[in-house]
Amino acid sequence: MICGRLAAVPGTEGMPLNVNIGVLGHVDSGKTSLSKALSTQASTASFDKNPQSQERGITLDLGFSTFSVSFADEDSSATGSSWRRLPAELSERWGRPAELQFTLVDCPGHASLIRAVIGGAQIIDAVMLVVDATKGIQTQTAECLVLAEIVCSCLLLVINKVDLLPEAERDRSLDRLSKRLLKTLAGTKFANCPVAAVAASPSGGDAPDAAAPEPIGLANLVKQLVATAPVPTRSPAGPFLFAVDHCYGIRGQGTVLTGTVLAGCVRVGDTVEVAHEQRRVKGMQVFRKPVDFAQQGDRLGLCVTQLDPRLLERGLVCAPGSVPTIHALLLPVSPVPHYKLPVRSKSKLHVSLGHETAMASLLLFQAPRPDQPLAEQFCEYLDEASMRDCPPGLHALLEFERPVLAPPSATVIVSKLDVDINQNVCRIAMHGRPLELLTSADYRTAQLPKLVRVYRPKCRRGRLDRVKDPYTVVVTGLFRKETALDVFIGLQVSLSTGQQGRIEGSFGQSGKCTVRMSEPLSDEFCQRYGGGKRAKKGASGGDGASEPVESTDGLLDYESALFLDLFHQDGLAVLGAGLCPHRLAAQLIRLYSDPAHLVLVVNARPDEAAFYAEYVERACVASGAP
Repeated sequence: MICGRLAAVPGTEGMPLNVNIGVLGHVDSGKTSLSKALSTQASTASFDKNPQSQERGITLDLGFSTFSVSFADEDSSATGSSWRRLPAELSERWGRPAELQFTLVDCPGHASLIRAVIGGAQIIDAVMLVVDATKGIQTQTAECLVLAEIVCSCLLLVINKVDLLPEAERDRSLDRLSKRLLKTLAGTKFANCPVAAVAASPSGGDAPDAAAPEPIGLANLVKQLVATAPVPTRSPAGPFLFAVDHCYGIRGQGTVLTGTVLAGCVRVGDTVEVAHEQRRVKGMQVFRKPVDFAQQGDRLGLCVTQLDPRLLERGLVCAPGSVPTIHALLLPVSPVPHYKLPVRSKSKLHVSLGHETAMASLLLFQAPRPDQPLAEQFCEYLDEASMRDCPPGLHALLEFERPVLAPPSATVIVSKLDVDINQNVCRIAMHGRPLELLTSADYRTAQLPKLVRVYRPKCRRGRLDRVKDPYTVVVTGLFRKETALDVFIGLQVSLSTGQQGRIEGSFGQSGKCTVRMSEPLSDEFCQRYGGGKRAKKGASGGDGASEPVESTDGLLDYESALFLDLFHQDGLAVLGAGLCPHRLAAQLIRLYSDPAHLVLVVNARPDEAAFYAEYVERACVASGAP
């Protein structure tokens, strides 16, 4: 079992400090060899100990290992050429810890194992992006770079396998490759990042028993890492949260959970929540040494009793009741421009929170004023959005197929992982921090109406049936006969000939409606379309011949609210908090004829009076009222 030393709050002299470094890159770029060359302690599942990993020759799961560096005293220098003891001046920015420990998170590089990479990426402080010196940027290198931009602010570019470059041309080749790689990174947050050239596992001599050559460039790599890695903020405050990456049982002792402390602290004897069950912490180890206390940032092994290790291979352990189980969440979208596929509402994507990845359906909407709360504006439903040209204020409702645990501050990563891995495409679509976690199973009616107002533009197409008088026409085909027209009264209808009017009421029992025109129709128009079927029948004359009447369409543009919150006052259904702008204005126009009703509308929700003020004004202007 591998665990980091007890992390200290940066700036506390004499205490050890642990930093988690993700080792990312394309398959066969030498990530595991580099981790092995650097590390002094390994976990139970590191360095491809899995039999399948050894059989296939690739990393299949996250591997954890660690190495430590110390600092020379101020009045002395680093001894010899060892890179494990560094000059004293490098310790200043770290708060003079007694020891600086790096926990390496070795991530798989194969495209099919991206889920494990996403899980590992969310527990790291910085990234070492490993690139094969003979191949440069490859498909998974680019995808790992996208992940690194999402989860951290520091990257060290490591060019591995430099021993495979011809020695006579090595320096020149490395210089060209470094410039090309830095040019690729220029458009990211990692522009001008440090570069280290290494050979983690140089090729040996011809003799089978020849000693393996020493790795090349590790001293410079570690110095670069110590000089540029971010100083992590560690605090024991807050509820305990622990990301489990490995779980196994020990006969006679219990179940061991290894992972990283994401928040808070834990002590032996504490009660924690594991797989929706409460268990007591029987013992803990940090760096193979028993401890009584661990805090945020530590690699830790927890031993609990009466837990079947098959229940939790990966997941979260937390203080009881501190992490909610959610059914959906609202996400302000941060797009990944490299994602080329269209993102559509009602599609299903993979959503990762910590080590857990679950399927969720997507509903996209756009907030017109991104700096204001969603509940104070009308948001428009979107059928589709492009991540390369993302509209401002884009949000997503993610509805999970099954309940998931979701820490409130977790980074959400949305991907399409079922894309053919042989396609050279980025599979990570978007990311962000949850705006709202929806814990109710009935969230669409119990929570969403109070959090967001989303409307969907719709259009109904009908046909002009007849003209009753210059101000009134009858339209058919807009509604079915069973449609309740009450909610549509007052909405604007546009004729294909350019005239506009508003729905006034129903006409007959077949779904027809009357429309009150805003301006009188011309005599020619009335003569051409007047009279309806009876007039046309009578005009046919005795020989049955009649002049063909050109069809005129009536278009009804309106919005449908997705999450309604209707309320009543004095038995009158006045207004819906979920009503969209056009329908709200139409309701106000209808009620404006009676000032008492208008007062009733405004006062029905005093806390939202200011919110509706602009729509009241819009309705008054539309109705011609002062």
